[in-house]
Amino acid sequence: MLQIRNLKCYYGRIMAAKGVSLSVRSGEIVTLIGANGAGKSTLLQAVCGLLPNWKGEILFEKKSLKGLAPPAIVKRGVSLVPEGRLIFPPLSVLDNLKLGAYTIYRKKEHERAAANMERIMELFPILRERSEQQAGTLSGGEQQMLAIGRAMMAEPKLLLLDEPSMGLAPLLVEKIMATLSDLRNEGLTILLVEQNANAALKIADRGYVLETGNIVLQGASSDLATDVEVKRAYLGKDYDEFYEGRT
Repeated sequence: MLQIRNLKCYYGRIMAAKGVSLSVRSGEIVTLIGANGAGKSTLLQAVCGLLPNWKGEILFEKKSLKGLAPPAIVKRGVSLVPEGRLIFPPLSVLDNLKLGAYTIYRKKEHERAAANMERIMELFPILRERSEQQAGTLSGGEQQMLAIGRAMMAEPKLLLLDEPSMGLAPLLVEKIMATLSDLRNEGLTILLVEQNANAALKIADRGYVLETGNIVLQGASSDLATDVEVKRAYLGKDYDEFYEGRT
């Protein structure tokens, strides 16, 4: 579904991605793990059209995304849940969700948007309870659910998530990851950027390790979870016990 080939991204003269190549097949979760500054968010921004200054090739469903603005990429079927959630605090939960469906509302397909809204409310029941509440008054976990719901309102084929576990308590992280796993089981394709390698590898089918703008390792999540260097750099010392609980 997504093919990235020799991607080079720049901030001025600084190269943040140094020839990255990766792929995401339809119906799988692929995770991209790495430390702060590795270039993970940069890659997602390039895919979404938020960082136009890049070289290489980004193909979605075999068609290039080069030169497309973010709205056109959303219409193609790619949605981003950004780092830090970036909800609109003064607006209600309901209005935040409606903003995610702006491409559908522009077509005046209100019944379609309403059906998507109901799907999100079923996925995250707390958002129904908080629908008239200002988004800025939600807890961190609720805001993350809102950010995911807003992205889902656009009916993506590919969902990109940038650090969805950031700042959340372990139980909330587990709930968010379980939701992503359920969405994958329903057919959604996901590219998950995470510093929390424990949580990401638990649900992912495959993974890539990014260091200072370069892919240094890739493989099945089970292989990465047992790789000595990955365990040393990204996984806690208790990860063996954690991972055994998955199988």
